[in-house]
Amino acid sequence: SIRFNMKKIVILGSTGSIGTSALQVISRHKDKFEVIGLSANRNAELLARQAARFHPRILAIGEGEKYKELKKALKRPQRVLSGIEGVSEIASLKDADVVLMAISGADAIRPLLSAISAGKTIALANKESVVSAGKIVMSMARTHRANIIPVDSEHNSILQCINKENMDNIARVFLMGTGGPLKDVSKSVFDRLKPSRILAHPVWRMGKKISVDSATMMNKGLEVIEASYLFDIHASRIEVLIHPEAVIHSMVELRDGNVMANLFSPDMRIPIFYALSYPERPLSYLPRLNFHKIGRISFEKPDRKKFKSLDLCYRAAKAGGTNPACLNSANEEAVRLYLEGKVHFTGIPDLVEKTLAKHKNVSKPSLDDIFHVIGWAREEVRRLCVG
Repeated sequence: SIRFNMKKIVILGSTGSIGTSALQVISRHKDKFEVIGLSANRNAELLARQAARFHPRILAIGEGEKYKELKKALKRPQRVLSGIEGVSEIASLKDADVVLMAISGADAIRPLLSAISAGKTIALANKESVVSAGKIVMSMARTHRANIIPVDSEHNSILQCINKENMDNIARVFLMGTGGPLKDVSKSVFDRLKPSRILAHPVWRMGKKISVDSATMMNKGLEVIEASYLFDIHASRIEVLIHPEAVIHSMVELRDGNVMANLFSPDMRIPIFYALSYPERPLSYLPRLNFHKIGRISFEKPDRKKFKSLDLCYRAAKAGGTNPACLNSANEEAVRLYLEGKVHFTGIPDLVEKTLAKHKNVSKPSLDDIFHVIGWAREEVRRLCVG
């Protein structure tokens, strides 16, 4: 059998959907992974339970007021940090082999850059940081020789399809999507649907924000922008395909007409395991595909009139600069307002579109420019919502 070196893992965002799935993977493969650091934004209770089970030497809680609650809940003394500075410190732990970036939203930018500056291998499960600051992120990764392994099933699959292929040979990339919970629902009834219906994804179990993004198809558009930065491919060469069976996760077409496809059972633990193990391929105990049960595999074009978020993303990708950061931040705020019951579902892409229209693009932004636009876009969405 092939020997696999034990890897020391840090998980940022360990109480969320990806973080808890990663801990499931680690608990099933204790001979392969050791948890040395965990962070959460505010769920001190679950973080303390995770600490009791996995015994990391250091913890961080993003929201400072939860610091005392976490310290009190811990079963044994452990080093605890707080705030974005504390999370960023854990991201660059000296002996970490892999840092799993499972923090949601653009708040992940600073910890991600901290891990990159430390030259870490990063299992990236946060698309918003790359969408908002893609050029800076990828440039720094090259400078510090940090390896970014995407966890998103689509980008994880693209990486596996490309493998060691010369990038000049890549003609097109196909990003797969199930079509979300509203694929077969008329747009005329969108605003009459309860949030529980919007959040009920047909295949994946995810957090609320990404579930709403899946329903608007903003998620797929953000993935187009993320893929363009991660793989240095122009967005015009990235095509979205609706594939309801969720068996193929991405395909890459080479210039000679060959198409590489990556298939696996629709279970996020599979790309998580790949990213944590990379570049090795140890034996896993995760679900295998049963081709007899799949029955059929189908593809269709997305309805871009029904889901205008997709076009907004392609436009932002083409414009570049701070446009993607503006788009992402406006969407984050609009989704938050929707979940709070302050805007209709169809108001989400409308607010994003209006915010983009008022945004003054900076073509070659600094990190400060990006953070400024992130803050401005959030405020603008709130202002438009009140107005």
